[in-house]
Amino acid sequence: MFERLTLSVDAMGGDQAPSMVVEGISIALERLPDTRFLLFGDRAQLTPLLDLHPRAQQASEIRHTDDVVTDDEKAGVALRTGQNSSMRLAINAVGDGEAAGIISAGNTGALMAIAKFVLKSLPGIDRPAIGTYFPTLNGESVMLDLGANIECNAENLVQFAVMGEVFARNVLGLKNPSVGILNVGAEDLKGNDSVKQASTILQQSSLPIKFYGFVEGDDISAGTVDVVVTDGFTGNIALKTTEGTVKLFGHFLKEALSASPLAKLGAMLARPALKTFKMRVDPRRYNGAMFLGLNGICIKSHGGSDAFGFAHAIDVAIELISNDFNESIKNEYAQLSSDPGFSMKAVAG
Repeated sequence: MFERLTLSVDAMGGDQAPSMVVEGISIALERLPDTRFLLFGDRAQLTPLLDLHPRAQQASEIRHTDDVVTDDEKAGVALRTGQNSSMRLAINAVGDGEAAGIISAGNTGALMAIAKFVLKSLPGIDRPAIGTYFPTLNGESVMLDLGANIECNAENLVQFAVMGEVFARNVLGLKNPSVGILNVGAEDLKGNDSVKQASTILQQSSLPIKFYGFVEGDDISAGTVDVVVTDGFTGNIALKTTEGTVKLFGHFLKEALSASPLAKLGAMLARPALKTFKMRVDPRRYNGAMFLGLNGICIKSHGGSDAFGFAHAIDVAIELISNDFNESIKNEYAQLSSDPGFSMKAVAG
């Protein structure tokens, strides 16, 4: 479809935009030299930044607009009044076939609302979900939903399981990823009706999904399963709690290693190991949340990300596009929908 892979970028979204966006593109181009970028934003700000990054300048085209969706703008307002915003125009480029995917570090709620309105959902997907992956004791795992859907029924959770499993295979490179539903306990009798029904559906399905069953909060970082499925309310809390715990641990570690001259000496001796540790838990390496279930690739970079993190979000978009991610979801969900085990009436009855 695209002779040269083109990505659409909301150049004005993010705390450090547009400078970190342009620098992030330059970093990404070191690994992805054949990628082209459509930058939607203020030409007066973008032009001098591109002059500082010749690699990005050669690969980018500026599409000027003065309008920006602010971080505190409500999603409904952005959808109604932001037709000329950098975010809306960047998403439109994907909808119009000019670009294969869009990346933005802007307002999450507005990005989801506009992307769903413009791109629509994939066939059979009721609610797109936000998913991301992070380090565990066993490697990496993906979790969804992380905030797009506060309340979910059993069918929504099953759809998330299908999308997460496809993502784990195509992006994480796992041949037969395991899937678990986050619950208040591992026993079958625990949890609300939605998680119980979703578990029953996945157990009865003939899809080649390796369904583990229920997992608990401590199973997330343990890497008990490769895909953790949950509603957006629980998932967002779990994600923010994990992020806060990592920051707290980092603060305590830094404090301990600078507490005395002997501790500082120990830190110097352990510097190579500490560098490896820092790289392993660096949140920038896991930047780039996916809006899964949309009829188009849409990646949300963390609003506070720097250029290195934004470059990684670009990498995620490339991975999804290169692996025909959406086509895989369509195929697997079509198979699931034709499966008698997927019948909600059968489960409820």
